[in-house]
Amino acid sequence: MRAWLSCASRPTFTQLLCPPAPGGRAAVSAQRFSVAATMTLPQQGSGQQQQRGQQQGQQRQRLSTWDGNASQEELMLKDECILVDEQDRITGHANKYQSHRFEEGQPRGLLHRAFSVFLFNSENKLLLQQRAASKITFPKVWTNTCCSHPLHGYSPTEVDNDADIAAGSTPGAKRAAVRKLLHELGIPLQQLPLDSFKYLTRLHYCAADTGTWGPAAEWGEHEMDYILFVRADVTLQPNDEEVMDTKYVTLPELRQMMHPSSGLLWSPWFRIIAENFLEGWWENLDETLSTDKHVDTQTIHRIVT
Repeated sequence: MRAWLSCASRPTFTQLLCPPAPGGRAAVSAQRFSVAATMTLPQQGSGQQQQRGQQQGQQRQRLSTWDGNASQEELMLKDECILVDEQDRITGHANKYQSHRFEEGQPRGLLHRAFSVFLFNSENKLLLQQRAASKITFPKVWTNTCCSHPLHGYSPTEVDNDADIAAGSTPGAKRAAVRKLLHELGIPLQQLPLDSFKYLTRLHYCAADTGTWGPAAEWGEHEMDYILFVRADVTLQPNDEEVMDTKYVTLPELRQMMHPSSGLLWSPWFRIIAENFLEGWWENLDETLSTDKHVDTQTIHRIVT
C-alpha cells in the first residue's frame, strides 16, 4: 500500500467493500424507477438454438447503436450489462438497474464487466472527473477519467471473447470506452482511436454505496473492471448529467487531493487502483504505454470480502 494513502482517518477496505451477505435486509424502495428490471441468461441447447436466442434478444432490444440521449433512470433500464462469473466467463446479461441492486437474493448485486479509463495529456497529467450529483451510484465522488460498462447487444460488439483478452487487445472494452468518453466528457471519437488505448489488467471488486444509501445500501458496484490507459491531448465538453467537474493533475497533486484532510470523496474502484497499482504505472508512463511490461492478461486481481 502506498504510504501517501496510508492515513488513520482514511476509510479502510472493509468500509469500502461489500459486507458479507446479511441474514436479512430491510425492504428498500426504488421509487425513482417505474419499470421492473429483468435478467436474461444464456439460452440452453444446441449452438443453433443459442444463436437464435441471441438474435432474438438483440431484435427485442431494437437497437444496433447506442443512444445516450436519456436520463440516468432511463439508461439504468435500457443499458444491458455483460454478466460474468469470477473467472470472467460470460453468464448472461442484465440491465444496469438489476445489476447494481443490492437486495434480497443478490446482496452483492450481479457481477458484470466494466472498464476504467486513465487518460493522460502530453504533460503526463491525469484527467480526473467528479461524478454528477444525479448519478444513482457514487454521486459527487472524484474518480479516474471515465468508468462505465461495455454493453450487450450492440454493433460493433462490445463483448470481448477469450481470444481478445488473451491477446490484450480487448476491442469491446475499448469501443465502450470511446463511446462513453464522448457521452460523458464530449471527447470527439477521432481524438481517441482504438489502437491508442493500452489494456493493462483486470480488477474484481465489490463496493456497496453506503455513503449515499446508508449501512443497508440497496445500490452498489460488483465489477470485473478492465483497466485502460491512454495518452492524448483532447477537447472536453462535459455532460452535466454525468460529470460535475474535471481536473488534470500531477501525481503529487493527486496525493494531496486524496489526503483525508482534503475532505474529498473518492470512488472505491479508483482508491483500490491508486493504492495498489497506479503509482508504478504512472511513474513509468512511457514504458507502460509503449511496452507490455505492465500488461497482465492472465491475472484477475481480487479485492472482495
